[in-house]
Amino acid sequence: MLPDDVRHRFMVTWSQLLLDSFRHWTGRDLLIRTGTPDAQAQALFAAPFVVVSHGAEADPLLNYGNQQALDLWELSWAQLTSTPSRLTAEPMNRDERARMLAVAEKQGYYSGYRGIRISSTGKRFLVEDATVWNVVDGQGIRVGQAATFARWTMVK
Repeated sequence: MLPDDVRHRFMVTWSQLLLDSFRHWTGRDLLIRTGTPDAQAQALFAAPFVVVSHGAEADPLLNYGNQQALDLWELSWAQLTSTPSRLTAEPMNRDERARMLAVAEKQGYYSGYRGIRISSTGKRFLVEDATVWNVVDGQGIRVGQAATFARWTMVK
């Protein structure tokens, strides 16, 4: 686990990349951006919708989830950031997830995604109308991908 000051700096920096990249690809703001980068990071973490992301590794680990994501996947921060992103979907749904991520990687973003995900305790939920986007740094280099959604339904 990262020391609190390192984790805080990461979250502020990564939040800015998430927000900037979302605007870059969609032309919209993910949330109203007022105040300092620190205040924006706090607002994103407390947002009433899910935001989750992973890095750009071959088998990427989740590297960010706001409180709504932590609650939905039933994970602590330490658990989330040690989870391979692919494990958020059940094995039979991973090919569909991989295809959607590939489309988002090629186009920059993908809107209207719908799919089943699974929490750490095995609870299944249907994600509806998700947007997935490439997270890019200041030079436009892809450093990850992120997703956001505000609608989900628990399924049996």
